[in-house]
Amino acid sequence: MRIGIFDSPAEVAVAAAEYLIAELAAADEPKVLGVATGSTPEPMYDVLSERHAAGEFSLEGIPAFALDEYVGIAPDHPERYRNVLIRNLVGPHRTGLREEDLHSPDGSNPDPHAAAAEYDAAIKAAGGISLQILGIGADGHIAFNEPGVSLESRTHVDVLTPQTRRDNARFFDGDIEKVPSLCLTQGIGTIMEAKSILLLATGTAKREAVRKFIESSISARWPASALQNHPRVTVMIDEAAAAGLELTDFYRLRWNTLA
Repeated sequence: MRIGIFDSPAEVAVAAAEYLIAELAAADEPKVLGVATGSTPEPMYDVLSERHAAGEFSLEGIPAFALDEYVGIAPDHPERYRNVLIRNLVGPHRTGLREEDLHSPDGSNPDPHAAAAEYDAAIKAAGGISLQILGIGADGHIAFNEPGVSLESRTHVDVLTPQTRRDNARFFDGDIEKVPSLCLTQGIGTIMEAKSILLLATGTAKREAVRKFIESSISARWPASALQNHPRVTVMIDEAAAAGLELTDFYRLRWNTLA
């Protein structure tokens, strides 16, 4: 695990975008991108859009797979994760990603368990994820894998914790009752099959989760800690998110030495 600590979220966004561009350029065929929603990766998507506008980068022709989706959310709801990703990534005014190449779990399927199995199979059929983008929740969840999930889990239906629903209420007019309680999510086992992983975290609210997943033992209490067992994980965080770490000087030394 390589850990880059940057002065600000803006610096994280630039470094992450540059890393993503380089990783996809170097990846073997088929190139497949795993994309995340949430406020943390959005500045990186903005940088990617700027690079696309400058003719330096494009996701045209590259399949992209979303991490998760709410179950039962209306197809036209602005906070449906597929719609969020379309706004952030799709079209020549963004990254060049084509809408038909953006894949997401079908949260409107009347049988969400079947939808989960189909989505897991679709990722495998595409050749697996080349680079998976991740954020992290304040309780240590990645995708919608909440504390207590099996660290071997596949794409599945799950229940969102009250903490996650409170955190996401800001996207639903501040009303937790409007936040769906069920989700479809790639499992930890599914995520761990990505060839490389890029995790982003910014802000003081992520301080404890960052400390636990990097420096504590692997535990289902902190699902992101499973990433310690992945052979190719890059973590990019700002100073606020890194404030709880004990080995920051070593992380900086390793990052600068291996750059």
